[in-house]
Parts: sequence; C-alpha cells; structure tokens
Amino acid sequence: MENWLFASGEIIGKVILSILSIFTIVIVITRISGLRTFAKMSSFDFASTIAIGSILASIVLNSNQSITKGAIALGGIILFQSVFSYCKRNYEWFNNLFTNKPMLLMENGEFILQNLRKTNVDPKDIYAKLREANVKDKSEILAVVLESTGDISVLHKSKDIGLAKEILTGVQKQQD
Repeated sequence: MENWLFASGEIIGKVILSILSIFTIVIVITRISGLRTFAKMSSFDFASTIAIGSILASIVLNSNQSITKGAIALGGIILFQSVFSYCKRNYEWFNNLFTNKPMLLMENGEFILQNLRKTNVDPKDIYAKLREANVKDKSEILAVVLESTGDISVLHKSKDIGLAKEILTGVQKQQD
C-alpha cells in the first residue's frame, strides 16, 4: 500500500528500474547529440533542460507512464533542440527572430538607465552581480552585459589590456 510516507516494494522496484532505464536513455541520447544538449547558451536551451527534467520526473514518479513514451519525448525534445540550434547557426533571420540579443547595462562604471528599464533589471541586481565578480569600485567596471541566457557578465578594466571589439559582438549598446 502506498501513502504519503510509505510505498510498497513493487512501487519502489518500479521507481528504481525507471531511474536506471531513463537515465541510461538520457546518457545515450546525450552522447549522440553532444554536450550542447544541456548547455545554457540561450533561453531556448534553458527551456529544453527544464522540459527534459520534467519528463524525467514524470517517468520516474508516475508508474502509469511508459519508459518508451518518455524516451520518445526526450528524443523529440533533443531533436527539436538540435534542429533549432542548426537553424540559429545557419540562418541569420532565424537567429534574429528567435534569440534575445545581449544588452549592455553598464559601461565604464555608469548605468545605461534606458537599457535597465527595457530589460526590467534593477540596479540592486547589478550591484549583487558586481559583488559576486569581486568589484570594489565602479571605476573597475568596463562593461556589464545581460546575456541572452539571462546571466549577467561583468567585464573588468585592466591597466595593460583594452577591450577587444569582438568581445561585444552582438551586444546592443543603446536601446531605441
């Protein structure tokens, strides 16, 4: 009998078998499709990772779901992610349509207020990221970028090395 605290041996056995089976399937699919499967390179990758986790949980915890159905769902999501990535790499219009562009939030220690408003980021959030990046003074900041993944990157000034232009490739500097 199963309740909120205990489960029968049969159910526990199904859970263990499901875990072994579905994770083996994930490993095989990941080896075939490559490491990018779980990379957080874009918001789409993040959504795919959440969907994969949801499927894994459903298969492991719900004895009414088949492992075959889970494997097909996982394979479908990862195939769609691979096709999506291929289209992003090979078709600029597709990339522009479906990918958020990184946004410059701070330049040379000064906030770009219109970009903060546009991205709905509060200066307090930036200060938290600056502390994480071990920034002690705003004069140390070359740039702060909200990446397409939602991560915030902090670029520090250096006395002997300037910022190469290609580092900010694709970053929107001023929002219209």
